[in-house]
Amino acid sequence: MATRKNSTDDPLAPLTLAVGQEDLLLDRAVQQVVAAARAADADTDVRDLTPDQLQPGSLAELTSPSLFAERKVVIVRNAQDLSADTIKDVKSYLGAPAEEITLVLLHAGGAKGKGLLDAARKAGAREVACPKMTKPADRLAFVRSEFRALGRSATPEASQTLVDAIGSDLRELASAVTQLVADVEGTIDEAVVGRYYTGRAEASSFTVADRAVEGRAAEALEALRWSLATGVAPVLITSALAQGVRAIGKLASAPRGARPGDLARDLGMPPWKIDRVRQQMRGWSADGVAAALTAVAEADAGVKGGGDDPEYALEKAVVAVARAARAGR
Repeated sequence: MATRKNSTDDPLAPLTLAVGQEDLLLDRAVQQVVAAARAADADTDVRDLTPDQLQPGSLAELTSPSLFAERKVVIVRNAQDLSADTIKDVKSYLGAPAEEITLVLLHAGGAKGKGLLDAARKAGAREVACPKMTKPADRLAFVRSEFRALGRSATPEASQTLVDAIGSDLRELASAVTQLVADVEGTIDEAVVGRYYTGRAEASSFTVADRAVEGRAAEALEALRWSLATGVAPVLITSALAQGVRAIGKLASAPRGARPGDLARDLGMPPWKIDRVRQQMRGWSADGVAAALTAVAEADAGVKGGGDDPEYALEKAVVAVARAARAGR
């Protein structure tokens, strides 16, 4: 999901600046340039360098004209860690880049080495943003963009379930999308993702929570036992239960008649989750939410060493949450 920050979208531009700390996106930025160069010239010479490999004077040697006028890609990783003398070399080169050579600078984007970053931007570099994706919403957007890039359709629920199942590793998320696209025909929905990744800890813990907040105690207990049998950490289950109950409480206390888009922004939930929680909150009351949160807090203490039987603590919490969900029905 790397995004370009200026109008230059030619991978063979004299200078590409990839800024950020997301390794997958940085690697993709490099791969795009190399692929374009080799499409133009199959014999393109690629030099992939770390700061310790680029000494003062080295860049001049790497970018000197070739007798055979071959195309060359010079990649400098962690450019913010270059020595002061080497940074001077790079800045000097930016003023008069060589023909048939593409320089790719990978920069973390922080204060370190900012002078080089500013110089590259001033020189008109083609810039690719590769930010670390720390927010769930960013990872969800990434998954959706992966499906779109592969020309396939996935429901919002499927994308969210995949993020819940895989977690924060973008490489794993990208790999999972590729696998689903290769194996599944038609629109990819939540059920398909569940079949493929039902063994993942996060996915199974959220299944327990969903069934519990819907008041389906028997199904929640069945999912709980299966999760524990497959090695899901009890703390993940109490966390999922807490998130599920808190979502009910947030939506229940939101202003009536508010638009879904406004609710999504104010509550920090995607619009599709607002719809799901609305369905789950039938039968809940303010007292029920309070009782359920108390039960989950007790279970959390129990699984973190405050009790002798973590499984019993979880079962008790699941039953309490399901009972609270049905109290107003």
